[in-house]
Amino acid sequence: MSDQAPKKASLCILGETDSLIAIEKPPFLLVHPTRPGGPATLWDQLRELLAYEIAGGGQVSLINRLDRETSGIVLIAKDSETARSCHKAMKMGEIEKQYLAIVSGWPDQDQWSVNEPILRLGEVQDSRIWLKRGVHPLGVPAHTNFLVEQRYLHPIHGMIALIRCRPLTGRTHQIRVHLSHSGWPVVGDKIYGPSETCYLKFIEGGWTAELDELLWLPRHALHSCHLGVSLKGERHSWDSGLPEDMQELLRISKIQGVG
Repeated sequence: MSDQAPKKASLCILGETDSLIAIEKPPFLLVHPTRPGGPATLWDQLRELLAYEIAGGGQVSLINRLDRETSGIVLIAKDSETARSCHKAMKMGEIEKQYLAIVSGWPDQDQWSVNEPILRLGEVQDSRIWLKRGVHPLGVPAHTNFLVEQRYLHPIHGMIALIRCRPLTGRTHQIRVHLSHSGWPVVGDKIYGPSETCYLKFIEGGWTAELDELLWLPRHALHSCHLGVSLKGERHSWDSGLPEDMQELLRISKIQGVG
């Protein structure tokens, strides 16, 4: 489908305890296998990395999951007790997650909140993209807070902005859906960006010059930059800086002011 799959490399470990390990996932790396004999995934690399723990009765339990194109922090529990505690904290909204996104245009406000339900659109209407989500009154509750970190002028694409996103719930595609709903789609988003036909064309022919002109980046510019959780009275948190492709988009742009 694409020639953007990353070459296998050593995992970047952001932090590790006896029961937890935080990994920085690069863009284009699948978290889980999708079919037998498919490309290498984060799951495969984690099982290699934690082979000693697994042999001793431990496990690899992913606490949060990122889309293939999303980069940033993935948290893994090494034992069942920690996994249960983390999943309970996730369900109760006690795991703090922050993302950075580059969006097309300048938001009208410096900060805003979207508290709108989300569902898979194919449940209520015809949709050419099975996985596409959208805001809909029959959906499940979804709440995201947004803050403009910086506004920029790109020499070719014009107005763009760096947005800090704080999802208070964990729905599929939540940040991308809520930003698109707000009128400020994520740069590079094939589904919720300028047209869903971008995704269909990508599926058919991979990354092309036409898509490059429309989307500017071969992946959506979304990065998991912070994750924090409290376990047994101890606070754990991890941070991850912007990856090179997002940095480059901002580096060649002119800063227009904070917020």
